[in-house]
Amino acid sequence: MNKTVRGNQSRNREEITARILSCAETIFAEYGFTGASISKIAALAGLPKSNIIYYFESKEALYRRVVGEIFDIWRDAADAIAIDNEPIKALGDYIDTKLDLARTRPNGSKVWANEIIQRAPIVQDYLEVELRSWTDNRIAVIDAWVTQGKIRPISGRHLLYSIWATTQHYADFTHQITTLNDGKELNDAQWAETKAAVKDILLSGVSL
Repeated sequence: MNKTVRGNQSRNREEITARILSCAETIFAEYGFTGASISKIAALAGLPKSNIIYYFESKEALYRRVVGEIFDIWRDAADAIAIDNEPIKALGDYIDTKLDLARTRPNGSKVWANEIIQRAPIVQDYLEVELRSWTDNRIAVIDAWVTQGKIRPISGRHLLYSIWATTQHYADFTHQITTLNDGKELNDAQWAETKAAVKDILLSGVSL
């Protein structure tokens, strides 16, 4: 098999995997883990059910991959929260990115929220290891900023909780926000206003 053929096969596999994950995210967001099925995901993806099983051996394996990718995206969004960065700008960038994800990937947030509301029956181990470690590291950075006198003495843990709660509201409660916006999705100008308002409210409690 020549390199061109192998390259085409690799790209095809990546494209199919991406399509499956995107459709799975949509189905899991709408039906939850229990209500979702491989058949529903296959139908949305326009693929035979056997193809889904070929790439992911079970519904749980696919679900865990979806949740893992959601977490990875959110973790990357927090790269700005690093000890050498200027705190207010770093936190503002994090809030901006989280709101961008709420707008562009709302289903991911809904999958996560549904899992947590059900007391994480599928990914509790993920929470106890990956999420705990990531959260502790971010708290350590915020605590260091406090010690260095760069921000007010605040709880890093509750600052993160507040950011998560506020930004993910715009994904998890999209229908409510749209309804209160005269039945229209927020436009670009309204999203810009949202970012400015959320940062002003959350970061006013952090700034010196």
